[in-house]
Amino acid sequence: MAELYEANFKQVSKYVHATSRGHEAIQIALGMQLLPQDYAFPYYRDDAMLLSFGVTPYDLMLQLLAKKDDPFSGGKTYYSHPSLKDADKPKIPHQSSATGMQAIPATGVAMGLKYLEEQGLNNPYVIQSNSEESQLNPISVCSLGDASVTEGEVSEAFQMAVLKQMPILYLVQDNGWDISANAAETRAQNAFEYAKGFKGLEAITIDGANFTESYQAIQKVIATIRKENRPFLVHAKVPLLNHHTSGVRMEWYRDDLEEARSRDPYPVIKQQLLDNGFTSKEIEAIENSAKTTVQTDYEKALKAEDPKPEDLFTNDFAPTPITEEKGERSPKGAEKVVMVDCALFAVEELMRKHKECLLYGQDVGGRLGGVFREAATLAQKFGDDRVFNTPIQEAFIVGSTVGMSAVGLKPIVEVQFADYIWPGLNQLFTEVSRSCYLSNGKWPVSMILRVPIGAYGSGGPYHSSSVESVITNIRGIKIAYPSNGADLKGLMKAAYYDPNPVVILEHKGLYWSKVPGTQGATSIEPAEDYVLPFGKAWVLQEIWKQENVETITIVSYGMGVHWAMNASEELGMKNQIEVIDLRTLYPLDEETVMKSVKKTGKCLVVTEEPSNNSFARALAGKIQEDCFKFLDAPVMTIGSENMPAIPLNTTLEQTMIPSTEKVMTKINELLNY
Repeated sequence: MAELYEANFKQVSKYVHATSRGHEAIQIALGMQLLPQDYAFPYYRDDAMLLSFGVTPYDLMLQLLAKKDDPFSGGKTYYSHPSLKDADKPKIPHQSSATGMQAIPATGVAMGLKYLEEQGLNNPYVIQSNSEESQLNPISVCSLGDASVTEGEVSEAFQMAVLKQMPILYLVQDNGWDISANAAETRAQNAFEYAKGFKGLEAITIDGANFTESYQAIQKVIATIRKENRPFLVHAKVPLLNHHTSGVRMEWYRDDLEEARSRDPYPVIKQQLLDNGFTSKEIEAIENSAKTTVQTDYEKALKAEDPKPEDLFTNDFAPTPITEEKGERSPKGAEKVVMVDCALFAVEELMRKHKECLLYGQDVGGRLGGVFREAATLAQKFGDDRVFNTPIQEAFIVGSTVGMSAVGLKPIVEVQFADYIWPGLNQLFTEVSRSCYLSNGKWPVSMILRVPIGAYGSGGPYHSSSVESVITNIRGIKIAYPSNGADLKGLMKAAYYDPNPVVILEHKGLYWSKVPGTQGATSIEPAEDYVLPFGKAWVLQEIWKQENVETITIVSYGMGVHWAMNASEELGMKNQIEVIDLRTLYPLDEETVMKSVKKTGKCLVVTEEPSNNSFARALAGKIQEDCFKFLDAPVMTIGSENMPAIPLNTTLEQTMIPSTEKVMTKINELLNY
């Protein structure tokens, strides 16, 4: 295949690709030994591994040429970027270009496989049978290039795999190169040496260009992992005998090509076949058959249909069963509870009903139950295997949900403060948000990420930030930002039953309604069956159309809703101000917003974020665009001051962020425009 691609370089290099040339022996040695209950995370050079799984050259060429029937992504992503859910093959969840980031989702699978075994649960994506092979314990395999092991996220994966003793094999293929940089200038040690720093991660180093040695070593390692449920690393030395990719040619910078060619695995495996009883004629027949198949499949793939423009808009999300509000929001006789308890009770109800539900993050375990007590008593009620602490590694917390979801679990995870989400954004953007779309709908990531957010009580510059504008710019996730406990519980339930990834932003200042003017965040606790669909705004304060009085729509979410309600009351203008609580930032209920603004003629968008370049400013622009003919004034926004951080000092904090008084001033400015 590599030879055919090179011979047809101009035609096949329209889209970038890389091949396994030089890596074939170790890849095939592994691929031949994985079972349908196993999970694999190949990297972009692993086309030989995919062939050994039973993927056909035609399948690979459909992706090479970005064709509509590409079985992995429907023409949406690169060659050898697989996602596979076939019953008779190892399962391959979506992953990115796999330069280290895949280590966390792969380790998440291993964590999920161990959890399934401990809880006595079956994997819904694996067909259960009584065959001898199907009774073997499943494993996860993460394939990496040696250069990618320097990524910090790989370290996070190794740390958790060792800490929790997970059934995972890290196969590191070391060809001595990054792209044009070589190992000597970029790595202090190879992956085998690096693994020694992780106590409990056994490692071996082998000649990955020798098929027999590779097969026997992999066979022993896989048997150990299946039996002992612990992580293992195999460091395989291989030559790189083709270009880094079709766009980066080896002759431009390589000075080791002759030495690399001397380690070609292909002559070695041919000799091993001869040594094991194959004749030269039999080997030649195999070669000729392969060449014929490859040529035929290539010609067929060239003629395959290309995606249509409308195919762009498919599989960004999986359909959700929660499309309307259901259940009792305010049951008779129920007590009012604070917002944090509404969330706590929602999670408790879900965990009681679904063994697939588990909760993890920093300090959510039994000793503390979360720094805001948002997980209090859950570990005591459900056990340390279902509610547990993680190390300080936000990337793993977020990215592991890809793997957990891929084995049929529903993780609820937490980043302790919105200020700490930054290390997790790579996983949220690269792995979580794109999985459904780039796997053509096969692998939506079903997870909930809880993020305490916002300024409250002099939290200072590293415990007070608002980050919704960053999150809303990640397509492929749903985002809630409730203003009260009842909404939070209903949205939490909807998020659980939604097959897509959900981020719930929870304002710390609303958790206990300790901030003056936030009593509205407390709620009668909704019944267990209450669900609130995403994308349905709430007209919290509704007015009628008035011809002789100035009216205004205030659009907000989270803490801003309380500033808006308090401002309208203190101004004595409850009959002139319509207040819309968005509830969710994506999907966004544009219909409700636009209908209100067209009625009132003026609009103010209230946010806690600095307003420059913000979600609120973008929403104001959208309102201006859609409602221009109905407006009597420009759509205005109010947010925090445009400074780099929220200061610790109380006076400076209050100067920085909006308040009821500041919103009142802005309302008067807009009404008098």
